[in-house]
Amino acid sequence: MRSEKSGTTRHTPPAPTRAQLIADTALLLLAERGMRGLTHRAVDEAAGLPPGSTSNLARTRAALLEAAVRRLGEREEEVLTPREMPDPAAGLDALAEAIALALHRSLTGPRELLLARYELALEAARRPELRAIYDATGRKRFREPVVALMAAAGSTEPERHALSLVAWCEGMMFACAAGSYHAEAPGRAELRRGVTELLRGALRPAPQGGAP
Repeated sequence: MRSEKSGTTRHTPPAPTRAQLIADTALLLLAERGMRGLTHRAVDEAAGLPPGSTSNLARTRAALLEAAVRRLGEREEEVLTPREMPDPAAGLDALAEAIALALHRSLTGPRELLLARYELALEAARRPELRAIYDATGRKRFREPVVALMAAAGSTEPERHALSLVAWCEGMMFACAAGSYHAEAPGRAELRRGVTELLRGALRPAPQGGAP
């Protein structure tokens, strides 16, 4: 299936497994009802599954939250497939285009994913065991790849520049999902301009002779 907005071919994903359905439903409930609305019974009912199905997969609340975090990471990773990642040799414009594409898909995709992300992030701040899973998932799927991407693009401080880029994207997603811009998500061209400005500041050569 070809996406008119992105101009790229995106394949229809296979039907979710029962485990994925349960985790997807947990994410939906987190977005709609908040942390208090997430129960095993509520997941069964919302997913149309027999009573006890969610408990069979995740016997405790901690296990259910872990499943939701891992599924969130999988779905967020799908916004930009490996074949859509730019070759670092293609230059700054290609990198900015790829980042803007991924960010635009996140902002125009299922809103519950962004809302569930913030519910889980706050809960992770209160649960050390969930914090460890949340951080490990984010580090493997997003932080480390962004650091590697910045290094390949020529950054002299890839860790610091990756933090700036991730923070900019995170701030944009929060502002447009739950903040003051929730009704005014920017278009892909506007996102591309913003990313380009950030990357130019990070990747331009350092001035010679101490000049500003």
